[in-house]
Amino acid sequence: MSMHRFFVPASWLEKEKVTITGPLVHRLRNVLRLKAGAHIVLLDNSGWEHEMEITSVSSQRIEGQVVHKGLATGEPRTKITLYQALLKLDKFEWVLQKGTELGLVGFVPIISERCIIGSLEDISKTKMERWWRILMEAAEQSCRGRLPSLRAAMLFPSACEEAARGGLTLIPWEQEREQSVSSILRAAEQPPFSINLFIGPEGGFTSEEMAQAQLYGAVPITLGPRILRAETAGLVAATAILYELGDLE
Repeated sequence: MSMHRFFVPASWLEKEKVTITGPLVHRLRNVLRLKAGAHIVLLDNSGWEHEMEITSVSSQRIEGQVVHKGLATGEPRTKITLYQALLKLDKFEWVLQKGTELGLVGFVPIISERCIIGSLEDISKTKMERWWRILMEAAEQSCRGRLPSLRAAMLFPSACEEAARGGLTLIPWEQEREQSVSSILRAAEQPPFSINLFIGPEGGFTSEEMAQAQLYGAVPITLGPRILRAETAGLVAATAILYELGDLE
């Protein structure tokens, strides 16, 4: 049985002896009912994981000792950042959760012409905090050693400009018929280390937005003959990329 995993402040792991305080105490003591002698894995978002043996449990704190430290094995070599147009709330959260499980290293919410949410002001602090919790829980569950980044929402033109600064940018489009994930990656002189993946909202990107993205170097690709939902397309494309580059082996 695998050990429970938790992201904690890096300062907690500066010494072999660890003291856990705050809300995590309730989760370990009252929800999971862990006692002295139990082992958990603590993560400091550095890519390392620390196996801790619990030595004492109280209502205010849990103490323990690090008994093993090693590199986390759940991080992919290929760094995919998903520029996802905002969707209906539950669908966007599903993308964050499943994308984290899959191994995406970053998420950038974008607002495009056909988005239901029409302005940056619609993204509240409370909503961002909820998204962070979803990322953290998914990363803990899927044996990640690092938390994906979650950028502030930005407008589509700004996102195109930012993506053009580094990495290969791919943008699935239903009107593209020839270029696929495999054909683009196999034609590259060497496997790309960083990939920016743009996915549109429920109504897709407009032809004007596609033209603008291509001016910034984005490469249109096809995901096959079937039309995928907006919350599915990014995960399918990311899976195809990771498989093609050997990150699912």
